[in-house]
Amino acid sequence: MEAGTGGRTAAAVREAAGRLRRGWVPVVEATLAATVAWILATRIVGHPQPFFAPAAALIVLGQARGQRIRRAVEVVLGVAAGVLVADLVVQALGPRTTWTVLTVILLTVALAVAVGASSVTVVQAAVSALYLVVVSPPTESLVPFRFVDALIGGAVAVVASQLVDARRPLAPLVAEFRHTFAELAGVLDDVATALDHADDDAALAALERARHADAGVERLRGAVQAAGEALRLNVRRRRHLGRLRSVEGSIRQIDYAVRNVRVLARAAVTLTRSPVPVPADLGAAVRTLGEAVRSAGDALAADLTGQEQVADSHAARVDVAALEAVRSAGRLFTAGPTLPLAMIIGQVRATAIDLLRGVGVDDDATVLSRVDAAVGGPER
Repeated sequence: MEAGTGGRTAAAVREAAGRLRRGWVPVVEATLAATVAWILATRIVGHPQPFFAPAAALIVLGQARGQRIRRAVEVVLGVAAGVLVADLVVQALGPRTTWTVLTVILLTVALAVAVGASSVTVVQAAVSALYLVVVSPPTESLVPFRFVDALIGGAVAVVASQLVDARRPLAPLVAEFRHTFAELAGVLDDVATALDHADDDAALAALERARHADAGVERLRGAVQAAGEALRLNVRRRRHLGRLRSVEGSIRQIDYAVRNVRVLARAAVTLTRSPVPVPADLGAAVRTLGEAVRSAGDALAADLTGQEQVADSHAARVDVAALEAVRSAGRLFTAGPTLPLAMIIGQVRATAIDLLRGVGVDDDATVLSRVDAAVGGPER
């Protein structure tokens, strides 16, 4: 019993250490930003209790990349609103009373909601006002220390969030593209293996993996926002915004491809469980589609980094592999195929279309005509 508990404890420690090893950058980033904000507020502004400077820095850094500039503005506005309301109410009702607390919270939240503020602004305004009422009542000083503190903290957080990506602002997005496409290709490889062996357990495992692929698309969208924010703050690299806009249009096709692969994996589960034998070449067609997915990821990543010739080379591989997958799957479509087989063939076709549209090999009409020609037989 003790040995088992010790083993679980050791595993938990290793898992925690692994999470810290992967996520040490945000830890250091938050610690340094909060400390710098505190130093600036105490030594530059001369505020003896700059609570809102490190607090604002931590709140802004707690937001996802790509949303931090907006959140920094919201935090500053929230603090300003909270301080204003707290000042007025304390002057009227006095500090540290129940009616003061009730009135401050009610007025602050109502005001923030009335102007359409986000949840971050609503909470920040309420917390700022409550802090002034309960912990540190407003002073008679004309210098808006707390507002300035929030401004310092928000500015420090925005600067700190850009330091990691200052030299290579597109690197996180490139890495996310490669990871997302590699994961999607891995799902197709797992499906292909399951079809090769008519293994329903393996097909179920591939379907479960496919269900998690949507998270990759969401991470891509977040990475695009973060890259856009980094580029807008980096004057020398704003020219790269054009590349980012071209990639934004591809994400919609990637989303479609992920959904198609999930449907394909579900149909593979049904097919491997049915008494009808799995066609011998079906797994190979799905595996070839996986090669097209990998090449599409490489093409988009190379395009982002400005390697146009490399991107064109990978896009050509997408073209060849996607059409070959469609052609191989199309040959398996007989007069009376089972429904799961027909669904897999259809999803191979649909995924190929989305890949070709995503890398921008041809216009939509040309893509559709070429894919349909591949379904009907060898390309002329």
